[in-house]
Amino acid sequence: MEREGYQTITYFPENSIAMITLNRPKAYNAFTADMNKEITHALKAAAKNDAIRCVVITGSGKAFCAGEDLGGVDENTNHAEFLRRRYHPMMKAINDFPKPIIAAVNGTAAGAGMSLALAADFRLVQPGTKFVSAFMNIGLVPDSGFMYMLPRLIGYAKALEIAVLGKPITGDEALALGLATKVIEPEDWDEQVQQFSGKIAAMPTKAFSLIKRYMLDGMEQSYEAFLDKEAQAQRIAGMSGDHQEGLKAFQEKRKPEFSGN
Repeated sequence: MEREGYQTITYFPENSIAMITLNRPKAYNAFTADMNKEITHALKAAAKNDAIRCVVITGSGKAFCAGEDLGGVDENTNHAEFLRRRYHPMMKAINDFPKPIIAAVNGTAAGAGMSLALAADFRLVQPGTKFVSAFMNIGLVPDSGFMYMLPRLIGYAKALEIAVLGKPITGDEALALGLATKVIEPEDWDEQVQQFSGKIAAMPTKAFSLIKRYMLDGMEQSYEAFLDKEAQAQRIAGMSGDHQEGLKAFQEKRKPEFSGN
């Protein structure tokens, strides 16, 4: 059932998957202050809901997200405060989210819309999808975590090229770069997004959360420090109900049924 009270997104928590759809199709789902707040609110609601095991973020209409609605930006804008107030809470909510997030990038993801897709754990795209770093076109640097995530996903040299030159990256190119998880044809889109998200939702959620957190942390740590954290992560995973189910299923030669606990 759709959660009431949202004006710029729709939020459908159904079974184990929550679908967040950016819902300003006439504006190509460009961000507004309300949309930033509503995405953050929906993510917090999904994080607290034990029944939700996975979140899918997508766009309504032809685009995923065209970035910031520039109607709210002028020569008097303090861009640092703008980011801290508007975008950073949303991006931190995504980065800290303890369950898998899938960006179902159904069309153009430009500017901060591309940053949103980069922040997800998996990116499903269509052949006609376009990732565009549009920041240089208006004399700004890529923001909303863009410069943090992109080089970690595809390497420094290619990330710099994309950020500076601004050449659109198609769905097939994104797959070749390692930026996309899977390319899906438009006629198979809904079915395959549902299948993929269902597969992810059925995985051991606690183990996923630990992998995500410690893999990101490991990029900033010494090898010895990481090995110590790895041991801590394995201790936590080893106490989970999903680990016990996995062991039992292995012994009984059956497919495990993970609960996320």
